[in-house]
Amino acid sequence: MQRVLVMGSSGSGKSTFARRLSAMTGIPTVSIDALFWKPGWVESDKDEFERRMVEVTQAPRWIMDGNYMKSGAGELRRQLSDTIIWFDLPRLTCMLGILGRIAGSYGQVRPEMAEGCPEKIDLEFFRYVWTYRQQQRPKLIEYFSGLRADQSLVCFTDRAQADDYLKRLALKQNRASIH
Repeated sequence: MQRVLVMGSSGSGKSTFARRLSAMTGIPTVSIDALFWKPGWVESDKDEFERRMVEVTQAPRWIMDGNYMKSGAGELRRQLSDTIIWFDLPRLTCMLGILGRIAGSYGQVRPEMAEGCPEKIDLEFFRYVWTYRQQQRPKLIEYFSGLRADQSLVCFTDRAQADDYLKRLALKQNRASIH
């Protein structure tokens, strides 16, 4: 595990998982949101975003948190990754995750966001998360169909599975350090 994509709906726990995985493995995280957004929630120009994505994907190790599959950079990330973690959680879980995030960090810039992009209430964003399983999930499934045999796809359907995965990884690391 050297180049990891963490994908799924907003509010599913991708960023938290990516930070925890990074802390365990020492692999640096890259937030795709931080690359995409400019201060004031202004979208990056497509060419600028793709240039940034090409730069960060050249590193030998990374954990990338986010989706953005439409761009050519989405294909590049898929080709370069060795592991994809997919948070395929229920809509209600993701909505509650969003509400909890807003309650805990409203008006603040979260660590995985670009400077000048504070947490806010955004009805269009709520709609995006609410319709994610119908609108975006099929696109993710199609995206995953392009994986090679040497790439791993790990799917979590609840957060407890993600916690268990990290616990198992910690056990493996502890065993390896003993030998």
